[in-house]
Amino acid sequence: VVLLCAGFVAQAQEIKIGYTNVEFIMDLMPEMEQIGADIQDYQTQLQTNIQTKAADFQRQVQTYQQAAQTMTEEARTAKEAELTKIQNDLQKYEQDAQVSYQRKLGELLEPVQAKVVNAINAVAAENNYTHIFAETAGQSPILLYTKEQDKFTELVLSKLELKLPTPPVGN
Repeated sequence: VVLLCAGFVAQAQEIKIGYTNVEFIMDLMPEMEQIGADIQDYQTQLQTNIQTKAADFQRQVQTYQQAAQTMTEEARTAKEAELTKIQNDLQKYEQDAQVSYQRKLGELLEPVQAKVVNAINAVAAENNYTHIFAETAGQSPILLYTKEQDKFTELVLSKLELKLPTPPVGN
């Protein structure tokens, strides 16, 4: 029994677990400022296109409303079908723009994410960590408890040659 317990204790001592906040590290990366500007420009471009298409649609609706009284029933029905198609196309374009925005954001973030993950892997290997947890996954924390003296995030920042921001005075 003693040998069995000693084996478990020996195994438990080999496990070294760390945690980090990937989003926090990424926010400190110098590339993020340019990525923020690039994605803002892209979003503005998409919004401008949507607004242009929406304004054009509204003009067509107003023109139709003004001319509807003088149109034949057949012409009114055809114009309403055309406007419905334009409205559906506009809604699809808005949805496609959202997908395009997410894809572009992913493309821009991928090199930074890879750089951070590579640094995390390197620090974990250099410091004999067996497991590294993300402090949060989306909105749900996946870390329930840790000792505050775990400096894994600081080690990753050092690996990436980044400085830990100092908290504002007065906190």
